[in-house]
Amino acid sequence: MKSIKPLREKKNTAILLIHCPDRQGILATVTEFLNKNNGNIIYLDQYVDRAQKVFYMRAEWELEGFAIPAAKIGEYFDTLIASKLEMNWRLYFSEDIPRMAIFVSKMSHCLFDILSRYTAGEWDVEIPVIVSNHEDMRPVAERFGIEFHYFPVTTENKEEQEAAELELLKQHKIDFIVLARYMQILSKDFVAHYPNKVINIHHSFLPAFAGAKPYHAAHERGVKLIGATSHYVTSDLDAGPIIEQGVTQCSHVDTVKSLIRKGRDLEKIVLSNAVFKHLQRKVLVYKNRTVVFN
Repeated sequence: MKSIKPLREKKNTAILLIHCPDRQGILATVTEFLNKNNGNIIYLDQYVDRAQKVFYMRAEWELEGFAIPAAKIGEYFDTLIASKLEMNWRLYFSEDIPRMAIFVSKMSHCLFDILSRYTAGEWDVEIPVIVSNHEDMRPVAERFGIEFHYFPVTTENKEEQEAAELELLKQHKIDFIVLARYMQILSKDFVAHYPNKVINIHHSFLPAFAGAKPYHAAHERGVKLIGATSHYVTSDLDAGPIIEQGVTQCSHVDTVKSLIRKGRDLEKIVLSNAVFKHLQRKVLVYKNRTVVFN
């Protein structure tokens, strides 16, 4: 099965993500820079954390007719505005399609959901490779025409296998990684190669009901809601910046089996929403929190 290329609904655009110390006039300064250079702004959102006194902003504008060549936008912006206002900023272009690797173990629900969206052309993304510590998902990868690599991981070979995985990701020019229920803890060194670029799905509303059998623990407690959390992976286990969370209702009539079914449905939706927001460049990480723009 070959991937269906997404139908582009808009012209090539530039996307600017900013955070900096809050002060008067930042919004006006940035929009004036874009307007003076014939930038047609199609998206603008900003937020001020008054407690931390930090300003956040996302701006997107069409490049057609923009006075500054794309290769020079960052240089001009940094010299004229960013350096003076102590800005941390990232510049992206919509025509640059990110390359995503999927890591998966034995459970297929999140993997199938991602691949269905990918082949339907819902996302501007390329998926050149699927990595697993088990062989179970190889037929799925082959069905969707995606390269599959098997890396069995043990305590003894973990460092060696992660080095091989990193080399594979480098060969495929991978921009970010999605852990679609990958049941291995990535090492601090591995994560350091992809800061805020490894997206995980956790089977609960963090940090509740951690452990190997979260739905059994939830069932024993008689919970009325179960949740799922998608976050960026850091060296602190399950403590990275949260991108997306969701909950679904349950009751005393639910069995462990029905909780698992509900939980897996929720996991794939929450993970896919997180990936989509990452692809849209709508997630800005500051310290260990995120600002997710509308």
